[in-house]
Amino acid sequence: MNDVPRETSDKLHRFAALLIAANQHQNLIGKSTIETLWQRHFDDAAQLVEYDARGVTWLDIGSGAGLPGIVIAILTQSPIVLVEPRRLRADFLRQAVEELDLVGQVSVMQAKVERIDHPPVDRITARAVASIDRLFAMASHLSHPETIWVLPKGRGAKSELDEARKTWQGDFRLEPSRTDGDAHILIASSVRRIHRARGVA
Repeated sequence: MNDVPRETSDKLHRFAALLIAANQHQNLIGKSTIETLWQRHFDDAAQLVEYDARGVTWLDIGSGAGLPGIVIAILTQSPIVLVEPRRLRADFLRQAVEELDLVGQVSVMQAKVERIDHPPVDRITARAVASIDRLFAMASHLSHPETIWVLPKGRGAKSELDEARKTWQGDFRLEPSRTDGDAHILIASSVRRIHRARGVA
């Protein structure tokens, strides 16, 4: 991320410092990954920005340490909702939003995503939260027909997608991750549940 404006770079470094400090008190990221924070976490999140567009709204499920949500917010300046059910992590996210001057752009909702009552958004992401099938089930009420799902997945991405196709239809493609040769990003649109005729297995 050497090609970002200085103000953006400064904000990313401030977020890194907040994250490392908070990680001493709660397990936001694995301690063994702190030395590779930028590549393993920040660059991994930054590649999702490719799917941003002017005027879109984002929602990050299980935002936890603000990854990828806060990184997306800093890089795009797009509105984003961070959904995090655990109180301590939600408190960290609120602190980060305030200290990084993201108030008004980023909102934090402490709840399970299934219980969120919020207008549909244009982009939905989630990192290491649940299977593809489960994510669609959890958050489809927050999508509209043109919503694009941008979901980082590990080496099991294809099998997860095959399983999801049993229940969901739409336009799906797996893009290779630029930070992990074994990982992929699922790009999904027009996602809708398959409605089978009664009596059909």
